[in-house]
Amino acid sequence: MNSVSLGSFFLTSPPVCKFRLRLQTKHQPIYHHYLYDSGVNLSPISLTSKSTKHTFLQATDSNIDAPVSFPEGASSFVHIEEIIEKDWSVLDSDETSFEGEFKGSIERIISAGKVEESSRVLVSTGSEGFVDCLMGSYSCKSLFVVHDSLLILACIKEKYDKVKCWQGEIIQVPEKWAPFDVVFLYFLPALPFKLDEILGSLAKKFSPGGRVIISHPQGREVLEQQRQQHPEVVVSELPDKTYLQRVAAAYTFDVAEFVDEPGLYLAVLICSGA
Repeated sequence: MNSVSLGSFFLTSPPVCKFRLRLQTKHQPIYHHYLYDSGVNLSPISLTSKSTKHTFLQATDSNIDAPVSFPEGASSFVHIEEIIEKDWSVLDSDETSFEGEFKGSIERIISAGKVEESSRVLVSTGSEGFVDCLMGSYSCKSLFVVHDSLLILACIKEKYDKVKCWQGEIIQVPEKWAPFDVVFLYFLPALPFKLDEILGSLAKKFSPGGRVIISHPQGREVLEQQRQQHPEVVVSELPDKTYLQRVAAAYTFDVAEFVDEPGLYLAVLICSGA
């Protein structure tokens, strides 16, 4: 299995998630200062908007084909022939102002995690705005972000160099990051897995008393609209309470809170097993 990791870098401007990109190569962690392929240590990453000759990845919103260039004198590199990514604008379409009810919903979702300075926190399929709110409101021991979009991870990594990022599936998150104290499944319907697969994987990587926060800051009605607009991204539904309780109990999680209102979906699961 090929894997690629990227470290501290800057995207070509503007780093906006309206690029229609879907990476062909999966399970690509972003957490160091080097680019790897099949375990081979390659050249350091240096993405910047100041010089085109130092740009590893460029894209325009009018052209989905991303031209790739490499710095002069690079001794080795991974040539990505084509990068085609999903349109993840569904995540930030209503986050431009972060005011009013939407901001209140985000704050409520984050506060449900009860993040502490000693917490190891994982965010799955989160937006830039959600990570910004989390980083701006709480201090934690470590923050890990998992996403299918390499560009969204790049934007997050550009802002927060200490955040560890993984491009791939949540069920295959490295065990070396565990145990987790808080996991935010911020946009569960974007994950191509059943809930029991996700909780079954997370149960092995949790601290006793750890919390899983499943959420949608605008509720089911808006989710259905998003499904119609972005069927390639919204691939499943939010679990109802009965199904959630049954699956949670099977993997030693207790449902501590459940809110399914027109303007908010929030479910809090607490890990009761060792």
